Amino acid sequence: MQESTPAPLRTPSMRVLPVREDCVLVELSDLGETLALFEALQEHPVAGVGEIIPAARTLLIEFDPLEISAETLGSVVASHLGGDRRASSGSLVEIPVHYDGEDLAEVAAILGVTSEDVIRLHGAADYLVAFTGFAPGFAYLAGGDPRLAVPRRKSPRTHVPAGAVGLAGEFTGVYPKTSPGGWQLIGTTPLSMFDIDRDPAALLQPGSRVRFIDIGNAGSYEIKAPIKAEQSPAMAEDAAGIEILSVGLPVLFQDLGRSGQANQGISRSGAADRGALKMANRLVGNPPGAPALEVTLGGLTFRMRGRGVLALAGAPAPVSIVSAGGARLTAPHNQAVALDDGDVVTLAAPPAGMRSYLAIRGGFAVAPVLGSAATDTLAQIGPAPLAAGDHIAICDAPVGSLVTMDELPSVSMPRAGEEVVLDVVMGPRTDWFTESAVESFLSQTWQVTAQSSRVGIRLAGEALERAITKELPSEATVHGAIQVPASGQPVLFLADHPLTGGYPVIANVAGYHLDLAGQIPVGARIRFNPTHRFVDRVIPGKQT
Repeated sequence: MQESTPAPLRTPSMRVLPVREDCVLVELSDLGETLALFEALQEHPVAGVGEIIPAARTLLIEFDPLEISAETLGSVVASHLGGDRRASSGSLVEIPVHYDGEDLAEVAAILGVTSEDVIRLHGAADYLVAFTGFAPGFAYLAGGDPRLAVPRRKSPRTHVPAGAVGLAGEFTGVYPKTSPGGWQLIGTTPLSMFDIDRDPAALLQPGSRVRFIDIGNAGSYEIKAPIKAEQSPAMAEDAAGIEILSVGLPVLFQDLGRSGQANQGISRSGAADRGALKMANRLVGNPPGAPALEVTLGGLTFRMRGRGVLALAGAPAPVSIVSAGGARLTAPHNQAVALDDGDVVTLAAPPAGMRSYLAIRGGFAVAPVLGSAATDTLAQIGPAPLAAGDHIAICDAPVGSLVTMDELPSVSMPRAGEEVVLDVVMGPRTDWFTESAVESFLSQTWQVTAQSSRVGIRLAGEALERAITKELPSEATVHGAIQVPASGQPVLFLADHPLTGGYPVIANVAGYHLDLAGQIPVGARIRFNPTHRFVDRVIPGKQT
């Protein structure tokens, strides 16, 4: 009897791509290997490793360089390669769908089948929530019929309604809110994919199983009215607080952000200049991460109710105070200032920088959203921007907290027209660009355009040419990532960046320059200085 030939041994491998001094991107061959490695690292935690964000072919791994080096991390991670994925034990979520999508007929034409065939194939499979990103509550669902793999639309829509069910490549997804998008839309669901009053807020969690149910155009489905979000405490008549009289650009509550929410598709957000936020709080004796007001380019006026102690850090907005008796004075920057009842405080436009941080001793009484008072402008999570007429209560200061007399800022504020040099780590997708494009990226100065926000700074200069033009599978991005869309004009992501992106990141701003990046005004110029050239490592795992 002839013996069967044993299957050849396979040695899986991974690429380790640089992101920043405390972060790497691990690239694998496919989604299955990626999720198997992610599961292994969850079951066998590595000392010094923080959050791990999975995507289509990659794992973004944050780590503490004081506990583990990038080289050691790569070797430890590689030792877990080649394992089998465990069977999904996540809960089953049934999603009712009206198959009435704008692209249903076009998808059928691409596949050479009927619309009814598309509906049948889509509902016949059980899906797995592979990872989340793009927007809070947006889940990438894997495991569908491979015959339904279709490319994204050539021209993305500017308006995709919440609840739209779409296809893109090997994935199915449901838009949790109205947003731009390029997926092929085949239907809609009345279910809410993301609700901050639900625990967890995202309906679909990594590892969950999903099944789509055709409820037909004539079907009915009851949607419960959402519970009102928790409101900030009402301001008592005798409580200290501030009354907002006028605002210019949006004035936002910010703290150090909401970490550990990547499984719901939520990035950290928080203050664009974390150092300035901490300084303002230290000056008035608050914990460093207490909520403060982020004021962009001044324009804020408020009246003090009761007594308080104020400090302003970050962009040096001139501060004027008019007392209840009509006396006028100016307040210093980076110092604690006492306020009396009835004082009217005005912040004018700063001569340099973009964002000022206003803290008041005791801290603002604002209700956290998903564990943080930070307002994420992209995800639309957090307290609403302040408006004239708002009253915000101030908490009592902790016993024993000390006011700091004055501090020196750690960042020199940039001005419009000036050139700002930002150190960058090249990677993780530097090799997706031509050599001349990489040289151009580093040699030219980039103009900061008016199309900039807390999400990112849009830059203008000589367009960067890609060496690899295929579509990049979605992968995680970080604060400070410099992503290059099809236009070739880079976008420098700031605090409210998307958790995942589909355009290559040519470099990432060094961690110690992130606060500086958050203060660069429109009209300034940026030059990038590489502290690390792009070097990727291929690390083999064990034979399987």
